[in-house]
Amino acid sequence: MLTEINFDGLIGPSHNYAGLSLGNLASARNAGETAFPRAAALQGLAKMQANLALGLPQGLLLPHDRPDDAWLASLATDNATAEPRLRAAAWSASAMWAANAATVSPAPDTADGRCHLSVANLVTMPHRSHEWPQTLRQLRVAFADETQFMVHGPVPPPFGDEGAANHMRLCPKHGEAGLEIFVYGESSGPFPARQHRQASEAISRRHGLDPARTLFVRQSDEAIAAGAFHNDVVAVANETVLFAHEQAFADRERAHEQIMSRAPWAQIIEVPAQAVSLADAIRSYLFNAQLVSLPNGDGMALVLPTEARNTPRVWNWLETMIAGNGPIRRLIPVDVRQSMANGGGPACLRLRVVCDPASVDPRFLLDGDKIDRLSALVDIFWPEAIHPDDLTSTTFMTQIRTARAELLAALDLAELG
Repeated sequence: MLTEINFDGLIGPSHNYAGLSLGNLASARNAGETAFPRAAALQGLAKMQANLALGLPQGLLLPHDRPDDAWLASLATDNATAEPRLRAAAWSASAMWAANAATVSPAPDTADGRCHLSVANLVTMPHRSHEWPQTLRQLRVAFADETQFMVHGPVPPPFGDEGAANHMRLCPKHGEAGLEIFVYGESSGPFPARQHRQASEAISRRHGLDPARTLFVRQSDEAIAAGAFHNDVVAVANETVLFAHEQAFADRERAHEQIMSRAPWAQIIEVPAQAVSLADAIRSYLFNAQLVSLPNGDGMALVLPTEARNTPRVWNWLETMIAGNGPIRRLIPVDVRQSMANGGGPACLRLRVVCDPASVDPRFLLDGDKIDRLSALVDIFWPEAIHPDDLTSTTFMTQIRTARAELLAALDLAELG
């Protein structure tokens, strides 16, 4: 019984705006502002609850221990003496964006018939480069059944890998064999290309993918320069549908031709640049949406940030699209403003895993009651507000670590402490 489960990252108690992500326009724009971790986590949990209400399975990935003292120690410093940018990197709550946790190839696509997950190394950005050890520990607990899963360590540097944010999958149904599309960058513009083709090729080999059902597509330099630091800012796929901006790929015509030749049952829904500019698409995170298949054959829905509804050209185009007879039939705006202000929308917050839910450690799966309990815990223990100046406070550090310890105890996941 293979089904798609969205594993959302719970936004951690150290969520703050330090502006560490070069090429992420929202992150830079809000650098130094006060963030609101409690509201952020509650917004994320409300999105998870809304997905459950749609009839979709829902999972959870946990915030990391912060600050990362071991990482600072490896740099011969500590929280008290580190220069401010290193200190902020050690406190970063960016593991909340679970789309960067790993690249996932479901069992129908792999040579050994297991679901393969490769944890992302995230080496391009210092504040994310030290995430993978804690992420790997979680994945190996959540997906411990080695008859169903194979969890790999990271691709070694210098080859940058950003996980599922640069990976798409088209398939007739989630449980059937599909076409896996790896999107890489080669930008020479003002912002770095974070996903290297060599990393994508290594993952396809280790996952045992069929070359006839695997594509490597270059992201356009224009998209990266405009602030699309990941492909999921300009394109998203679900089952038979690829929903993308006209300027998403470097060689648009060739990319479309290759996709359709390997997946003739697929449908490409393209948003023209004349209707929605790259700037509007990135500002609204139109494509950083969860494109999901609704139960009972009710078509697909786009779970979008409210910013998309508040951008007139974007919303007008979307309403015209769903008025037709296409596969995307519903628009569902959600409030994830705290995440958006740091550069991550609904799609950034989740890792998609196609598997049998019975094979997953149940501690990582959610129902309505568990979400209610987690919301109550967040209400008590997550800080209401955090400013970059708070990162020097030992009292604040204790509060952050207490909050995470309470979360682990509530979920019976002490082994991740």
